Amino acid sequence: MSPKDKEVTVPPKASVIMLGVKDVDRAKRFYVEGLGCEVDQDFPGFVRCRLGEGSSMLALYEWEAAAQDAGVSAEGSGFRGVSFHHITDSRNAVDEVMRAAEAAGGAVVKAAAAAEWGGYFGYFSDPDGYLWKITTAA
Repeated sequence: MSPKDKEVTVPPKASVIMLGVKDVDRAKRFYVEGLGCEVDQDFPGFVRCRLGEGSSMLALYEWEAAAQDAGVSAEGSGFRGVSFHHITDSRNAVDEVMRAAEAAGGAVVKAAAAAEWGGYFGYFSDPDGYLWKITTAA
């Protein structure tokens, strides 16, 4: 088989992470006003935000519409098998993000604390229950 005949594989790239949310306006307030994300697109039932330099975008889409778009049931609860990780440069930055998330209406799920591996981390959930791990190796 020549290189020309080889099957080309394109690895996936997460350009946008879409979250199905119960209330798009509430989620928008949390991420934009509370955590400082910048709105890129804003339509009824859909908002896309910039998370920061070098990061994927975040789309907020009505829960039922997102399920319908994917062709799956909108029923479901509990752990979704996914969490988002924000790696910071310092313990102070971890604490700052955790405070901002709680002040914006998120819930601290696991208070930030020293880890046995030497780092420092905590978890919060957004108003729809999506988990964010805020961590530093320092």
